[in-house]
Amino acid sequence: MNNSDSFDAGGVRSVSIALAGSGGAGVMTAANLLLEAAARAGYYGLMTRTSGPQIRGGEAAGLLRIATHPVHGQDDRFDALVAIDWQNVGRFAAEIALGPNSLLVGDPAQGDPPEVYVKMGASAATVPFKQTAKGFPGGWPNMVALGLLAGLVGLPFEALKGAVEKSLKKGGGDALAGTLASIKAGMTEAGRFTSMKRLAPPSAPSRRWLITGNQAAGYGAIRGGVRFVAAYPITPGTELLEFMAPALSKAGGVLVQAEDELASINMILGASFGGVPSLTATSGPGLALMIEALGLGVASETPVVVVDVMRGGPSTGIPTKSEQSDLSIALYGLHGDAPHLVLAPNSVADCLRTTQWATRLAEGLQVPAIVLSDQFFGQARAIVEQPEATEPGGERLRAAANTTGYKRYALTPSGVSPMAIPGTPGVTYTADGLTHNEFGTPSSQAADHIAQMDKRLRKLTSVDYGEDWADVEGEGEIAILTWGSCTGPAREAYERARADGIQAKLISMRLLSPAQPEKLAAALSGVKRALVVEQTHSAQFVRYLRAEYELPCRLVAFNRAGPLPLRPADIHSELLRVSRS
Repeated sequence: MNNSDSFDAGGVRSVSIALAGSGGAGVMTAANLLLEAAARAGYYGLMTRTSGPQIRGGEAAGLLRIATHPVHGQDDRFDALVAIDWQNVGRFAAEIALGPNSLLVGDPAQGDPPEVYVKMGASAATVPFKQTAKGFPGGWPNMVALGLLAGLVGLPFEALKGAVEKSLKKGGGDALAGTLASIKAGMTEAGRFTSMKRLAPPSAPSRRWLITGNQAAGYGAIRGGVRFVAAYPITPGTELLEFMAPALSKAGGVLVQAEDELASINMILGASFGGVPSLTATSGPGLALMIEALGLGVASETPVVVVDVMRGGPSTGIPTKSEQSDLSIALYGLHGDAPHLVLAPNSVADCLRTTQWATRLAEGLQVPAIVLSDQFFGQARAIVEQPEATEPGGERLRAAANTTGYKRYALTPSGVSPMAIPGTPGVTYTADGLTHNEFGTPSSQAADHIAQMDKRLRKLTSVDYGEDWADVEGEGEIAILTWGSCTGPAREAYERARADGIQAKLISMRLLSPAQPEKLAAALSGVKRALVVEQTHSAQFVRYLRAEYELPCRLVAFNRAGPLPLRPADIHSELLRVSRS
């Protein structure tokens, strides 16, 4: 049982388990089926995955947390690690932390577990996965492991059966019979381990989704109006594109695979110039290539959305691991004075809401928007409450035909001027990267340059972004200030601190640019010390806060580079230290 768990009648509120093995062992298939079964049984859950640096094959692990309440991150340690085989699984020791109350299970035919796990103090046991599966026609070792895990946490067989039947679809007969027999055998084996606490009964049924962050972001973009996507595949953002390709076609849109990131950003600028809300998805190396074209989007006031699913860097870095280190380039990487939007979701479900909001804001303000997701969100699969169908933001202001004296870049009070769509009679204009006057005619005059820069800045700073700029919870003299995927573990640390009697506040920022100094100052009212939690090596978020805000409290940095996720216990411990200082 993890530190954050508490007992309900009949079990615990949260169980964390890991399933590992070599490539081809079916680890991810079994892990996904387990999460699907948990959803069918009425539980919440989260699944992340980890793998080695190889292109294919090699070791892999599915990391799951199943709970009676919503969960947005992994817990401090795992209650069980089940390995179909031990091929290099020891490499995940830092990610799969075990404790004295944890269970370590492997196949005796695969040898002894890695010493690194044994030293963690977990209780070791064996289950003959391969031999057991051979006892059934069409049996599979990973399905025996699936049944074992389901039995360990207390999931009902019927939920597993439904998940398997959905997965196999038309593949019934012997395949279904062998699979179900393997699962039942694994559940029987689980009966041996009586020391492991099962889950409490699930909460009352509600309308929930089983979705990844990449899927949620894609759906949010479509719901925000995006109808054209051009992109070049890149880990870990490719799944967003794979989701959008068929989904866009159903909404009347089109996805094009470009030859590289330079082509993709310029394609969506062209489509948006033509009047179609457009998006691309990438990761850090791709965003770096798009910077010049994003400046063109700012200068020409052409709205586009770039979803950056961040990963460890620099250069190729660690493509399969998460980090928040693209923050500085997203905020400040464009050359010249180029005001634009930067937003960040703070949960898997919030990827939908934030990407939708980014799309609507980009269209309404006629400006590029960067959405900073990351590998943790993008490739995590979670059971979440159905996201609210909200549509914050605005529609693009379009120029009417034959507008007398049409000025594409008119100096309006709001900074937003009507945008003509190519082919509309009487409102033709020039759009390029040169400084221009109100008509769009290139100009090198200082007055035009300054007037247009003022206009572009005014568009973003004169808007009231409402309460969506951040999520603010609690009251107290101590605060956790964070963003993105650090929000989940930060929220658990915050809840533990309040249970300890510490009056604390949690602030998770969703709108990072333009800065919101008045709103943050109000949120920090009464706060004396703020623990700033981020997953970067150089404390980029702290430096951003100190650069853009005059804060009424002392900031304490708590930053750590990827690839290891921040744990609630780490943040809780630091919060306790700060509260006593």
